[in-house]
Amino acid sequence: MPRENGSSNTRMSDTTRKPDVLVIDYGVGNHRSVTNALERLGYSYAVSHKKEDIQKARAYILPGVGAFEEAMLNLKKRDIIEVLRREVVEKKKPLLGICLGMQVLAEDSIEGGLHQGLGFIPGHVVRIPAASVRVPHVGWNELMVYRSEPLFASVPKGARFYFDHSFYFQTEKEYIAAACSYGEEITAAVQKDNIYGVQFHPEKSQTSGLRLLRAFMEHTKN
Repeated sequence: MPRENGSSNTRMSDTTRKPDVLVIDYGVGNHRSVTNALERLGYSYAVSHKKEDIQKARAYILPGVGAFEEAMLNLKKRDIIEVLRREVVEKKKPLLGICLGMQVLAEDSIEGGLHQGLGFIPGHVVRIPAASVRVPHVGWNELMVYRSEPLFASVPKGARFYFDHSFYFQTEKEYIAAACSYGEEITAAVQKDNIYGVQFHPEKSQTSGLRLLRAFMEHTKN
């Protein structure tokens, strides 16, 4: 299995070729489960928040766990919001947000007050209604897939994915790639042009999650 080396700010899989993807480190969560999955699939990667690395990368994974406000503050402190906007929104480089990394793609969130997001995909992050279900939503759920390409193209019908969240991305139907039933219909995946997000953790979702990650990685080569 490839090893990581270098400084704590920039890490790369042990390979001489240009990394297949940049995993953006903005101080919210452990990236190791994501990089473990990439290694298992045979893809190379770098982990960094440096502007020059973001500019050079051809695709991005934005993971994250924790609070929306902290995530946005960290992105601002690292001064990488505008470079991400240029590379992803303007230059159309593929980006996959995972869990909190998906939520920050929204316009805003009401978690702990009202906080502005990146606004890459229209919509708002709201709390899961707790009237009939337990919050946080932790566990495995089957998806209702509305857009199979590219993320779900090789995921079999009835596949289950692992969730761990209290808030979700509320958006228009045109941006919802998949949903799950948890008291009511909850957005599980979003998609707009080259920008993708999943509320669940593909890196913790066994074979189905690996299939989704592979689909994203192969899509970045097109």
